[in-house]
Amino acid sequence: MANFSEFIMWVVFMSFLFLTATNAQVPQVPCFYIFGDSLVDNGNNNDILSLARANYRPYGIDFPQGSTGRFTNGRTFVDILAQLLEFPNYIPPYARARGRQLLQGVNYASGASGIRDETGNNLGGHTSMNQQLDNFATTVREISRYFRGDTNALASYLSKCIFYTGLGSNDYLNNYFMRDYYSTGSEYTPKAYAASLIQDYTKQLTELYNLGARKVIVPGVGQVGCIPYQLARYDGNGSRCNEEINSAISLFNTGVKRLVDGFNKGQLRGAKFVYLDSFQSSKDLVQNARTYGFEVVDKGCCGVGRNNGQITCLPLQMPCDERQKYVFWDAFHPTETANILLAKKAYSSKSKSYAYPINIQQLAML
Repeated sequence: MANFSEFIMWVVFMSFLFLTATNAQVPQVPCFYIFGDSLVDNGNNNDILSLARANYRPYGIDFPQGSTGRFTNGRTFVDILAQLLEFPNYIPPYARARGRQLLQGVNYASGASGIRDETGNNLGGHTSMNQQLDNFATTVREISRYFRGDTNALASYLSKCIFYTGLGSNDYLNNYFMRDYYSTGSEYTPKAYAASLIQDYTKQLTELYNLGARKVIVPGVGQVGCIPYQLARYDGNGSRCNEEINSAISLFNTGVKRLVDGFNKGQLRGAKFVYLDSFQSSKDLVQNARTYGFEVVDKGCCGVGRNNGQITCLPLQMPCDERQKYVFWDAFHPTETANILLAKKAYSSKSKSYAYPINIQQLAML
C-alpha cells in the first residue's frame, strides 16, 4: 500500500509540475488554501446579495485584471504571500475554482464574514468561517479523485500545503461593537466575548486539522480602533484611536497566540501553527510611517466623509493620486503598498514580534 501511495503522490506531483511548466516556476509548497474576510477575499462575494462587495472601480485600479472583488487598489496580503511562495498564478476564489485548479489551492474568504455565523448579517450575504470549512470539505472530496481513493496519499499531499485563516475583525466591527444590531455587546464582557470567540475558533481550526491541514498561519486582528472608519466615528477631529476596541481585540489576540502555542505543543499532533501579530505590524506601519515611505496614515485613499472613513469607495469615485503614500485604501482596508510590507514581514522577518514561533518562509520549508 505504501508503494502505491508513493506512486499516486508522484503522479499528482508530476501533473502539478506539468501545469506550471510553462511558467518555469515551482512553488515552495504544492498548494495554498485561504480562509478569511474582506482583507483577503478575492471575488467570492461578487455574485451574492451583499453590501460587502468590491467588484467595481476604483477597487482594483492597480490590479492587472481590474476590479476582481479585492477590497483594495491592487494585490491583497495573500496575493503577495502567494508570490513570495513562488506560485505562478494567484490563488483562485472558490466561486470560480474548477478541476485541477483545486490542487494548487483555493481562496474561500468572504467579505463581512467572521468566526460567529451571525457576524456580518447587517451587510447581507457572506460565507461564514463554518461555511468556508464546509466548502473546503467539498474541495477535499473533489480532489480525492486525483488520488484514486488513496486517503494516505491525499493526507500526505495536504500536509505539505500552507493554510491561512484570518478571522475576527468583523466579529468586533460587525457584531460586538454594533450594538444597535447585535446583542453580543450587552450579553458579554470583552473578556467573555474573546473567550467565546476563541472557543469557537478552536473548534474550527481543529476541524481544519481533521480535514488535512498541518501547516497553518493564524493572524491576529489588526489595530482596528485606528482605522479611518473608527477615527471618523470616535473623535470629532478624526485623529484619536478608539482604544476600547483596541483593548477588546488585544484580549482576543492574546487568546489566539495561546491557542497556537497549545496546538504546537501537541494538542494537534504533527501540526505546525504560525501566529502573525497583525496588531503589532499594523501599529508599526503607522508609528514608523516615514520610514516606510508613507505620508498619510489616518485617511483612506478613497471614500466619503471625515477621514474618507464614513463610507467606503463609491462606484467610479476618483481615488487619491499617490496611493503608495497611503497606509489605508478605504475606511477599513490597507493599500497594496501596505499589504506588500505586511506580507514581506510575515514571510521572512526574524522577529517573533511579527511571526511566532517561526516565519512563513520557515513554515514552508518544514
